[in-house]
Amino acid sequence: MERKKRMEIRYCSVCGAGMTTRIPKDDDHIRPVCDTCDHVHYENPKMVVGCIPVQGNRILLCKRNIEPRKGKWTLPAGYLENGETVQEGAVRETLEETRSHVSIIAPYRMFNLVFVHQIYLMFRARLLDNQFGPTKESTNVRLFSESEIPWENIAFEAIRQTLVDFFSDRPGQRYPFEIKEITAPKKWHTPV
Repeated sequence: MERKKRMEIRYCSVCGAGMTTRIPKDDDHIRPVCDTCDHVHYENPKMVVGCIPVQGNRILLCKRNIEPRKGKWTLPAGYLENGETVQEGAVRETLEETRSHVSIIAPYRMFNLVFVHQIYLMFRARLLDNQFGPTKESTNVRLFSESEIPWENIAFEAIRQTLVDFFSDRPGQRYPFEIKEITAPKKWHTPV
């Protein structure tokens, strides 16, 4: 499948000069390269990490207070930061979005979202206490049983699929790690 690449880096982070796109020496991909110092800027996917915080037969969801999808429900998740492991990032994001403390059980789902340059990695986690609540990033945080999930108000497709798979796997108590791909919605327009 051919994908158009859009140069988003306009100025060099090393010297501030303008950028061009070309194939650098000893490379095989078109990349943003500085016109002045020849520094190659790599554009890589963003890693989103998060948790399925479980307490008994319920899971913890948070209602987003930030865009995109403000006002929709999600599992706690966000961008991995430099200097942290994927597990540390998932625990940190859960704390930042829900004020809750969790213990990672195991990786559960990974989603490739090539059309938005993201990879989601979701972990099963145990909720360690009931000290959860709203934060700057979430207006509401609460435990849901499967029948209470607000399916029509789930923020992201990767989260919806994670929840569907989790509740499908739960009766057998087998939670295999799987890698899946989410494709662009039909209305999606790739920037040129």
